[in-house]
Formats: sequence, C-alpha cells, structure tokens
Amino acid sequence: MTWEFTDDREVTVRMAGRPLRVAAYLRAGAGLFDLGVRPVGVYGSAHDGARPDPAKSGALAGQDVPYLGAGGALDERALRSVRPDLIVDVTYDREHAYAVDGSVAARAGIPVLALAVSADVPLTRILGRFAELGRALGGRRPADLAGDAREPGAGGLAAAEDAVRTAALGGPGPRVLALSAAGPDRVHLARPRTWPELRHLADLGVRLVEPGPGGVNWSTTTWEAAAGFGADVILADSRGNAVRPADLARQPGWRAVAERAVVVGWNPELPGSPGACAAFLRAVADGLAAARDETA
Repeated sequence: MTWEFTDDREVTVRMAGRPLRVAAYLRAGAGLFDLGVRPVGVYGSAHDGARPDPAKSGALAGQDVPYLGAGGALDERALRSVRPDLIVDVTYDREHAYAVDGSVAARAGIPVLALAVSADVPLTRILGRFAELGRALGGRRPADLAGDAREPGAGGLAAAEDAVRTAALGGPGPRVLALSAAGPDRVHLARPRTWPELRHLADLGVRLVEPGPGGVNWSTTTWEAAAGFGADVILADSRGNAVRPADLARQPGWRAVAERAVVVGWNPELPGSPGACAAFLRAVADGLAAARDETA
C-alpha cells in the first residue's frame, strides 16, 4: 500500500510503505516523540552546537536518540549513519526546510517533509498538522487536541488554557514581557503576534507587552529600556543560545526588575504536541498567579 503525505510547502512524499525510520530536526522530533513516533536520529539548526539543546529536545532528552550535528556539521554522511527513510523538519517560509540543507538531504537520497511553524500559523493549526503526521507515521492517536486526556493530573491542553484564562482575568492583568537575553549590553524583546504560542496567550486574555519599533520578530534594545516596560512576568528564552533565565538578575539595569518580576522559561521552538504546549501554558498560568500574589 502506498504511503504519502503532503507537507506545508506543498511537497508530497510517496513511498511503497509507511516510513519506519525518521530523522528529524530537534523541535520536530520532540513533537513527534510526544505523539508516539520515536526518531532514529535528531539534528540541530545553525544556532545549535555540538550537543542537543535540552530546551528544544523536550521529552527526547535522556532517550539516547543519536544527535547527528547541526549547521555545517550535518552532512549526508551524518544523515545516512542512522539509515532514515524520511526527514521531518519545520518551515518558516513554506518554501524551505529550516534546519536541514536541501542539497545535503538530496545527496543523501532522503526525502524531506516540513511543517509550517511561522508567525501566521495558529498554534492549533501547528498542533493539528503534527498530530496528522504523527498518525500517518504510526504514532498513537492523540486525544482531542482541545483536551488531551493523556496529560497527567492537569487535564491536558484545555485545562491549561482554562488556567491561563482564569489567571489573566480581573482588572488589568499582570504585564507579560517575552524576551531573549543576548548578553550584558542588549536584549531581544519578542513581538507577541509573531510567535504562535504568544499569540495564543494573548487570545486567552494575557496582557503581553508590545516592544518598540525595529525588527520583525524581535525588537533589540538595552536592558535599561526593557526594564522601563514595568513587566510583572518575564517569559525568558530558555534555549541554549540565550542567557539563562536564572542569570537575568545579573544584567545591568535589570536587577530591580528581576527581583520583583516572576520569571517563566519560554522555549520559542515549542514541540508541536498538546503535552508540550499544555506544560508551557500551565507554567504561564502559575507565573500570572504568582505575580498577582506579589502585588496583592
């Protein structure tokens, strides 16, 4: 029986049977793993190093899935080493896979599927497409995306969304600033509408700070200028290429903010699974509630 799947670049991959060995970009691999598809290998992007970024790895961390390298280190020899039938990546422009070079994949003779995670894609759409691919690859069928019954204890994605709504309700809610710490002299402030998970938070009632002009996804500024927004909750980029959230208090001009604001880790490359998104939303809900307690 022929297996086929059309990705968000309108590229259709057809095979004689379902792919059994899948290599994936870390973000995509973590999402598929949550959906019951275990990659045979994962790789990073040009922003990653010689080891997998724990923030991007999600539940894959500690699973002994081979890491094939990142950027220029990801060549056809590395890809072939795990004998994949298929590569799964993401796309931001619906034309190119983000982390794997198309020519490298072509030389390795491995087809590539890429799912869209760009600013204009709703979070629910991202989750739906990953679920669709996970099912096509033989993963266990996720429960209703509006309420993943497999989530332990908290009732899944729908419950996490309700928790955010509840924490955001009542008067002017806590001001939330999403950022990526670039170093002692500058910080990148996220534009909420250009990140699907932040846009989803705004739709749930969260009061997200809009940064000043400059840049498409980020507005780069000084720590002093960032402190001027008076945020109550900081969503801090937890990826390896950013300064760790725990170290934010050391940044010049930021100490006073860090001492009073609640810091929540934010992975701008969330795995495309209900579980990963629910965990993030619950952390935000807890941060909002803690910020309210601080100002009560």
